Amino acid sequence: MTKELDKVLDELNFVPDSDNYFVNQAIQFRELMMMYNCAIREVRTKLEVLNDELSIRNSRNPIEFIESRIKRPLSIVDKLKRYGEPVNVESIERSLNDVAGIRVICPFIDDIYSVADMLLSQDDITLIKKKDYIENPKPNGYRSLHLIVETPIFLHDQKRMMRVEVQFRTISMDWWASLEHKIRYKKDLPELDHVNRELFECAQMGAQLDARMEKLQRLAETAAAEQHTDSRWGERRSGPLMR
Repeated sequence: MTKELDKVLDELNFVPDSDNYFVNQAIQFRELMMMYNCAIREVRTKLEVLNDELSIRNSRNPIEFIESRIKRPLSIVDKLKRYGEPVNVESIERSLNDVAGIRVICPFIDDIYSVADMLLSQDDITLIKKKDYIENPKPNGYRSLHLIVETPIFLHDQKRMMRVEVQFRTISMDWWASLEHKIRYKKDLPELDHVNRELFECAQMGAQLDARMEKLQRLAETAAAEQHTDSRWGERRSGPLMR
C-alpha cells in the first residue's frame, strides 16, 4: 500500500510551494482514508445491529454476511482521470461516491428491500443516490441494489459527513457478479458474443433461482404460521371446562 500511495502522490496536480508540501498531501490523503474507514464502521455497525435484532424477532438472519473495503489508491486516481477531475484530495471527496464500500449479502430479495428500508429510516443516514439493478438489471445481467448514503462521523474537534456506497445482493447475485468479475476484469479481451451470451444466461438462471427460493420461503413461513395457529387453538379447546 505504501508504494501505491507514493504513486498516487506523484499524480497530485499541484506545484509544491514549500518543502513540506509532499508530506502535507500524504497526511491529508491518509486522514481522508481514515475518515472513510470510520464511515464504514458507522454504517456496518448499523447493519449488524439490525441483523441481530431481526434474528431474534423473526428467528432467522436477514443478512448472511457483510464485506467492506476502501478503494485502492491507484483505482481512485484512474477514476478521477476518467471523470476528467484533477487528481487531488479535494476531488476525491467531492467527486467519488464509492471510495468507502460495503456489500451486504442477504438470503432473499425481500430481505434486501427490508434491510435497506430500515437502514434508510435511521435519522442520521441520508440517501444521496439509489440504483436498483434488481428491478432494472444491467444489459449484461448484473443485479444488485446500490445505495449511496451519507453519515456523520465525529472526530475530536468536528463532525464530518462522509459518503458510503452500500450494495445489497442475494447469494446468487453475489456468486454471479464475483465470477463475472474474475472472467472479465482487466484481461483486455475482445468482446466475445458467446461469452457475453453465456454470462447473461447464467444471470437469468440466478434470477429464476432467487424467485423460486423466495416462493419456497413464503410457503414455509405460511405453513409454520398456520401450524402455530392450529396448535394454539388445540391448546385452548383441550383446556379445563369453565364451571
